[in-house]
Amino acid sequence: MSEVKISAEPRTEFGKGGARRTRRAGKVPAVLYGHGEKPKHIALPAREFAAAIRKGGANQLFAIDVSDGTQALALPKAIQRDPIRDTFEHVDLLLVRRGEQVTVDVPIHLTGEAARNTLIVHDHDTLSVTADATRVPDHLEASIEGVQPGAHVTAGDVELPSGVELAVDPELTVATITAAPTAEQLEATLPEVEEATEEAEAEVGEVTEVTEVTEAPAEGEAGTEGRAEA
Repeated sequence: MSEVKISAEPRTEFGKGGARRTRRAGKVPAVLYGHGEKPKHIALPAREFAAAIRKGGANQLFAIDVSDGTQALALPKAIQRDPIRDTFEHVDLLLVRRGEQVTVDVPIHLTGEAARNTLIVHDHDTLSVTADATRVPDHLEASIEGVQPGAHVTAGDVELPSGVELAVDPELTVATITAAPTAEQLEATLPEVEEATEEAEAEVGEVTEVTEVTEAPAEGEAGTEGRAEA
C-alpha cells in the first residue's frame, strides 16, 4: 500500500472542549505515539484524512508533516467515528519505520460463488497478519467458488501476498457455508413467528393508567396561569 502524505498541526488544547473546537475547525484530533517516544498531540485535516481512509482502508500508511518540523511515518491504531454524522472523532497513530514488521488486522473479502442454495456465515471479517509497515495490504481474499454446504473457510485458506504472514492459527474459521432453509422448513417456523408477533403486539397494546400529578408552586411563586393573568 502506498503512503499518503498529509500535513498536521501541533495541538495544544486537550479534553472534550478542545477536541470539539478542533473538529469545528475542520480537523481531526489525533495523537502520535510509539518507539518509546513521548506522545505528540496533533490535528489532521478532516477531508484529506477521510479521503485517504476511504481509498486505502483503516491500515492506510501516512507520511505526516507537522508544521513544527516533525516528520513521521504512522499507521492508524484506533479510529473513533461518529456513526450518525459519519465523521472522525479521534485517531491514534502508531509510529513505524520503513522495514519494520507490524501486526495488524486486515479485512477479508470472499470471492467467487458458493454452491446454489447456500448461506455464508462470516465468523471473522478481519484477519491478524504480520507485514512490513510500508506493505500492509488493504484487504485479503479467500475463494468460496463452488463450496458446498458444511464446508469451512479457514485462515489458512486466505491468500497472502508476498511478505505477509498469518499471526493467528491457520485453522481459525473465517466463514462457514451452510444449506439455505427449504420452503418446508420456513413454513414450519411460521407458527412460532406468528406467536411471537402476537405476543409482542399484545404487550404494545397494553394500556397502563397514568395519574398526572401537578406540583403546587413553591412559596412566593405564582403558578403558570397566575403569571399569565398578572
